[in-house]
Amino acid sequence: MNARVDTSVLSHLSNRHLDALEEETIFVLREVAAAFERPTLLFSGGKDSLVMLRCAEKAFGKGRIPYPLLMIDTGHNFPEVTEFRDLRAKELGAELIVRSVEDSMERGTVRLAHPGESRNVHQSVTLLEAIDEFRFDALIGGARRDEEKARAKERIFSHRDSFGQWQPKAQRPELWTLFNTRLAPGEHFRVFPISNWTELDVWQYIEREQIALPSIYYTHKREVVERRGLLVPVTELTPPRDGEEVVVRDVRFRTVGDITCTCPVESDAATAADIVLETLAAEVSERGATRMDDKTSDASMEKRKKDGYF
Repeated sequence: MNARVDTSVLSHLSNRHLDALEEETIFVLREVAAAFERPTLLFSGGKDSLVMLRCAEKAFGKGRIPYPLLMIDTGHNFPEVTEFRDLRAKELGAELIVRSVEDSMERGTVRLAHPGESRNVHQSVTLLEAIDEFRFDALIGGARRDEEKARAKERIFSHRDSFGQWQPKAQRPELWTLFNTRLAPGEHFRVFPISNWTELDVWQYIEREQIALPSIYYTHKREVVERRGLLVPVTELTPPRDGEEVVVRDVRFRTVGDITCTCPVESDAATAADIVLETLAAEVSERGATRMDDKTSDASMEKRKKDGYF
């Protein structure tokens, strides 16, 4: 992320396409409210879910979002993000439901291979338990097609079977923004209103709408170690290994998630406009540059989605 784009580019960069993207997102959010009995909006406190919340405000009005917010908490999230999550939900007057992977571990439905194993992949179990508990029939998420190969295969309305699994060959056509929302008992949909947005679109929208974000999205000093081509934050959960040198770098997070698998990138971007410029110059996707759990194989995300991951 060290490559820079001339700042004069901003004055020539159009954001008129954002109106069309926003309109589509608002349409999908309203369609969910109309078509389903018990929808919920997944809200992590991250940039994509905050963009969706801004669109939801425009779709329904502040304090009138017709579905609860749901967070699946691994217990290993960055405190800056969970604190911002709670603050934003309170500001909106929205119901916030939090379900924890640790609770699933206590129930015995999640068992770690070893104490240091990342809990990120195990969110699928807790998510499916929450779906069963609240009988959710549609879950709205902030995944985008540009993030990763498996997500590029998703429909906006992604059908899940009675086991919560995603079957790529069983997805329904979506022509002329007509969505087939029929469900058999036990099935549900995952809905992705910002599927057609890119990382650049998200940051242009954040800059245009002046959307507040957790502080770790912007440049700050942090202790890191270099590992497998990534900058791994030094924390109690991710301590340095023998022989690794701890250095302090100016970094920011392009995406946020479980501490054990989310890495920052080197950056001095202090504003959304700065990040727009950095994103124009980026050569690696945000997940490719920041997620350790996606580096196991090219098919790792697709396998996890088939198992119920969002």
